[in-house]
Amino acid sequence: MSALRTSGPARAGQYLALLAYLVFLAFPFLWLLSTAFKPAPELASLHPTWIPEDPTLDNFRQAFAEQPLLRAAANSLLAAVLAAVTAVAVATPLAYVTARHRGRLAGAATGWVVISQAFPFVLVIIPLFLVLKNLHLINSVPGLVLVYVVWSLPFALWMLMGYVRAVPAELEEAAAVDGAGRIRTLVSVTAPLLAPGIVATALFAFVTAWNEFFFALVLLKSPEKQTLPVVLTHFLGAEGVADLGPLAAAAFLATLPSLLVFGVLQRRITGGMFTGAVKS
Repeated sequence: MSALRTSGPARAGQYLALLAYLVFLAFPFLWLLSTAFKPAPELASLHPTWIPEDPTLDNFRQAFAEQPLLRAAANSLLAAVLAAVTAVAVATPLAYVTARHRGRLAGAATGWVVISQAFPFVLVIIPLFLVLKNLHLINSVPGLVLVYVVWSLPFALWMLMGYVRAVPAELEEAAAVDGAGRIRTLVSVTAPLLAPGIVATALFAFVTAWNEFFFALVLLKSPEKQTLPVVLTHFLGAEGVADLGPLAAAAFLATLPSLLVFGVLQRRITGGMFTGAVKS
């Protein structure tokens, strides 16, 4: 047993590496937060500081005055919620059938997950645009939601398949012996055990759609339909010069929903990742 234990220096090195990684991840957000509260003279200073010397809310007021952030946030929220709900509603029964009846269907589903994640956005945007144009879904929130659902469905299916496999089939067989039908077994026995996985999958689909930029930029042309990530680019001037203060303030507000979701439900989310990634 002693050979398996990590030595003191090795454990210290692990903690040091973890700390360095956390600092690396936190630096952009902390710098964004600092920039959002800095007045214009401090932003133009050649000697930047971590903590604003004269913090101000002018950047936030200017951001809301220059761009329709609330309308864009509402568009992003609508698209993200619809995409998450639809993806989970479609992926849950597919994941159950694929996990319980292994065979060619399971192999095809796994192959689909791997292949779909290998294609870059740029490669699929032209055929995707043509398909949506024929369906008259260009420049519409339903069209964008459809794209988000298709894009997040493979990951949702893969994650939920792991959750279904983690539910012992013996529980369903015992319910059947007690006289419960298939529908009642799924509703009363399986569904409650799948609830954490469904929540975790829906949260990932929501955050993915909330932060997505490329598809929204290409598919939405009307200003009143644009999502929040697209509106953030409007703080860049014609020559690429950024209005740094308002941009940082708007970007900070756009980041908060994702941080709150992961902060409040981090245990359930990480539990869903590991359960979905391990076969029982």
